[in-house]
Amino acid sequence: MMWVAGVRALYLQALHPRAVRGVLQNSDFRRDAWGWLMRTANFVGTTTYGTTEAAEKAGARVRKIHRMLSATDPDTGETYGVDEPELLLWVHCAEIDSYLHVLRRSGYPLTDPQADRYIAEHRVSGRLVGLDPDTVPADRAGMEAYFEKVRPELAVGPEAREVDDFLRRPPIHPLLIPAREGLWRRVARLAYASLPPYAHELYGRPAPRAAVVTRRLRVTGTLLRSVPARLRWQLPPKHILRAMDRLGPEARPAPYKVG
Repeated sequence: MMWVAGVRALYLQALHPRAVRGVLQNSDFRRDAWGWLMRTANFVGTTTYGTTEAAEKAGARVRKIHRMLSATDPDTGETYGVDEPELLLWVHCAEIDSYLHVLRRSGYPLTDPQADRYIAEHRVSGRLVGLDPDTVPADRAGMEAYFEKVRPELAVGPEAREVDDFLRRPPIHPLLIPAREGLWRRVARLAYASLPPYAHELYGRPAPRAAVVTRRLRVTGTLLRSVPARLRWQLPPKHILRAMDRLGPEARPAPYKVG
């Protein structure tokens, strides 16, 4: 379900013109979109499962790269750094909100206090990318207030359309087109469907009924969590393997384990 959440986050992040412009003007997104997505996923995996040292190193690397990059507003000619706090905060909140929203809506059993704790703990990941933790929402109420405040700044420009086109029809090898149509498009459609109503309005495509989306998320989550653990974790990413090795043989990821 985190892949569904990750795609939802990309849809949401693209709605901030300055933030998405910073990505498209400074990356090889068009030519190496899959590599860009995997590097992003690896950063999330390292900060989630890695040691403190590994997380700090990953954060320092991201901050160093961001300090060297800038973007230009084609309408005003303004040049600005991609590490502006307001842009970093938007990317952070869109990501954390998406992970939490999709996971809970898919039936993962998190209480409200646990959801607040998840958001609060991720102030650390905000610090790692260059944010002052005190400026990062610490609970669901703070997150909701942040999105309400930033909504007037959101719009769908040409850069957001480009991200939308990629997420709906990512370029792949011709032999993999059937897999894209059968698997990826299902993930992308479900991720898009789970966006908040104002995002659907901005993108200009009708939103499915909320109850229908919730049912689809719950069915998908239930099916994925029913896969036997020995199959689900047969080939986990290296950062998960390293964490399991560090914590001991009993520290295997479990679908309903919340500590």
